[in-house]
Amino acid sequence: MNKYIKFVIAGLMIAAGISLMMNRNIGWGIVVVLLSSIPVLLFFKNEYILAAFWYLRKQNMEKATKWLSKITNFESQLHRSQYGYFHYLQGLTLAQDHPQKVEPLMKKALEYGLNMKHDRAMATLNIAAGAMQKGRRQEATKLLEEAKRLDSAGMMTEQIKMLKDQLKMPTMQKHMHNPNMRQRGKFH
Repeated sequence: MNKYIKFVIAGLMIAAGISLMMNRNIGWGIVVVLLSSIPVLLFFKNEYILAAFWYLRKQNMEKATKWLSKITNFESQLHRSQYGYFHYLQGLTLAQDHPQKVEPLMKKALEYGLNMKHDRAMATLNIAAGAMQKGRRQEATKLLEEAKRLDSAGMMTEQIKMLKDQLKMPTMQKHMHNPNMRQRGKFH
């Protein structure tokens, strides 16, 4: 549903409430006018994103993905302030099954903007994990420091510590040698 249809619904509800008040149903008119605030609220906080957050909190990734898939064109269905959270939630739902797709979604989420500090910390932590997975150790270290700074509540200290410990481990590609490739030169 287009986001501006919600304003049309709110306007129709206000008109119906005023009509009820004119016909001496003041109580019901006030109730309808007050209920017209729901579509206005859903303009700024999309119902699909709220449902996806709810199921994500319950650790039900399938239902969260189902609710997010109902957003077919995020630019026409969401308010500008919700663009970042749409990409953020997509990244969180794809984190277990497709970790390589998470980093670009989290970068888009940070680009569009996330309101809460712990959401920005989680997005930065996921970008750091992607950078570490691709071998960009310096970038991963900087991102982990930024995630630590953003995590003022200390909710992600264990994940940050775990990723820092993984950064301290040597990469296997540099230290692994093939025993069959010893002493192979140009003339052997």
